[in-house]
Amino acid sequence: MPQLSAGLASLVLAYMLSQFYRAFLAVMSPVLQDQLGAGPGDLALSSGLWFIAFAVMQLPVGAALDRHGPRRTVAVLLAFGGGGGAIVFALATAPWHLHVAMTLLGIGCSPALMGPYYIFAREYPPAAFGTLAGMVVGVGSLGNILGAAPLVGVIEALGWRGTLWALATVTLLVAGAILARVRDPQGLGQDHPQGSLGQILRLRSLWFILPLFAISYAVSAAIRGLWAAPWLAEVHGADTHQIGRVTLAMGLAMVAGSFAVGPAARLIGSARRAVLIFTLVMIAVMALLWLRPTQGLGSATVLLMVLGFFGSGYPFVMAHGRSFLPPHLVGRGVTFLNMFSIGGVGVMQFASRPVYRAAEGAYPPAQAYAMLWLFFLVPLVIGFLLYFLTPEAEHD
Repeated sequence: MPQLSAGLASLVLAYMLSQFYRAFLAVMSPVLQDQLGAGPGDLALSSGLWFIAFAVMQLPVGAALDRHGPRRTVAVLLAFGGGGGAIVFALATAPWHLHVAMTLLGIGCSPALMGPYYIFAREYPPAAFGTLAGMVVGVGSLGNILGAAPLVGVIEALGWRGTLWALATVTLLVAGAILARVRDPQGLGQDHPQGSLGQILRLRSLWFILPLFAISYAVSAAIRGLWAAPWLAEVHGADTHQIGRVTLAMGLAMVAGSFAVGPAARLIGSARRAVLIFTLVMIAVMALLWLRPTQGLGSATVLLMVLGFFGSGYPFVMAHGRSFLPPHLVGRGVTFLNMFSIGGVGVMQFASRPVYRAAEGAYPPAQAYAMLWLFFLVPLVIGFLLYFLTPEAEHD
């Protein structure tokens, strides 16, 4: 375990901003609707554009990491996309301005996690990758927490435009710190081949890991970000304060799960076996939510916390996939895998809305949400079964 240098700390701060920016719209929705006329559909589109921009940027980010290193790649995109997006948001006077701002923010945040992952993959032993990746995700996920109740207090003190100007300033300062303090890994030299997407696609070991990449994080992220609150309100009669406590508990469980991946992998013996166990627990929770849609609020809270904890196995899956990447494909490879993960979140968020609307028209609330949970469960089971065809990590 390396010491957290100033450079790595600045990259973790960048990822914390990424987590914050993907979650903060929900808290700001009342004031944006009141002052800009941005309704739920507008904000859903803005949020979706963040994920689309983030996913589309993964391949060029991977090429930039291999060619220019994480220092310039993360700093430049975070400054112009992240800082610029926050400034556009602060100046917004119409809903479409939010779409532009969130697209820019998605671009700016796109290299935030891959920067430190590239350094870990190039400079630390493969066996340490899962632990280090989990540490970054765990600390960075606190940004998701800051984008909830703490943000409300800041908006009350500074106003929403003042809050966005402050965020723009923080984002630019973090980008400056990355440019000043991050040390790029040593270049591979001319004797290493140039990487390409075609070379990644020819790695047969990755083929059956991709479906699980696309669904495992999408389940917990979509439920935490979109569906937990209305489900708790409509099925369990939870008020605003109860919903806040339950979703906070799920968010903290997700943070704890990210920190637990390293010790869990060492205890279980391999990243692959850990992924299978964590995914199996997720399947069990989703099956219970589907089969028992009317359990009490206490049981619902426990199930969401378990789902959040065991749905945080993304660093396991990334560590397993990274083990199949030769050095000259690390940048393009990890961002290619991350594209499937974050793209899966965007697709499932978009697709789950019409699924629920169709179920809502045919069933009472509890059964409608049961159909929604089944919508998440089926691809999770498929990804789990296909993952059995993936070999053990080459460096376990």
